[in-house]
Amino acid sequence: MAKEITITVENFEEEVLKCEKPILLDFWATWCGPCMRQGPIVEALAEEGYAVGKVNVDEQMALAQQFRVMNIPTLLVFRNGEVAERLVGLTPKDKLKSILDA
Repeated sequence: MAKEITITVENFEEEVLKCEKPILLDFWATWCGPCMRQGPIVEALAEEGYAVGKVNVDEQMALAQQFRVMNIPTLLVFRNGEVAERLVGLTPKDKLKSILDA
């Protein structure tokens, strides 16, 4: 069973850019209501074996700025080290699964 990974500037390259399968990054914050609703969806995907990373924008401002995250939740799907999809706002699990499975 896979688990979600807290993504930081220090582990970004190893955990995201070198990931062999698509990885979903959830940019979130503790004070964000929609993020608190998105969180369990992302966690469920991790439990199902999808590669998932969480980026707390308050703690990882450099990553949020690097990927121009202006609103949260923002979900980025990386494939082969590149951003393949960008989703802003609450996103249903079935949509995320279809993107990750594509």
